[in-house]
Amino acid sequence: MRPFFYKRRFFFIPLAVAAFLSLISFAVMSLWNCLLPGILHVGVITFWQAMGIFVLCKILFGFGKGGRGFGGRGGDGAPWMRRKMEEKFKNMTPEEREKFKEKFRNCGRWGHHGDHPFQKYWQEAKTEEAKPE
Repeated sequence: MRPFFYKRRFFFIPLAVAAFLSLISFAVMSLWNCLLPGILHVGVITFWQAMGIFVLCKILFGFGKGGRGFGGRGGDGAPWMRRKMEEKFKNMTPEEREKFKEKFRNCGRWGHHGDHPFQKYWQEAKTEEAKPE
C-alpha cells in the first residue's frame, strides 16, 4: 500500500485540498444564503464568492490550530520565543528585572498605548479608600 500512495500522492493531495475547499465553500454559501439575507438584509452569494470569503477569512484570521495565543496553547507563546525571553531575563541585573516586571505589569491586557477605560475610576476608589475618616 505504501508505494501506491507515494506514487499517487502528487495527484491525491491537491485533489483532497480542492475537495475540502469545495465542501467548506458550499457550507459557507449555504449558511450565508440561509441566515444573512433574513437577518442583515444582504444579498445572496454564489459558490465562488463564498470561496473568496473563506479564503479571505483564512488570510486575515490565520491558518493555525485554533485556540488562544501563539500556537493555540492559551497564550503561552511560541517555544522559541519563550526560550529567547528566558535567556534575556537570565542576563538582566536584578534592577533591570524589576524594571521589566513593572513595565510588563503596567502593560496588561489593554496594551502599552493606553490605559484601561475604567482605570481613572479605580484610581479614585483607591484614593478614597486610603483617606482616613
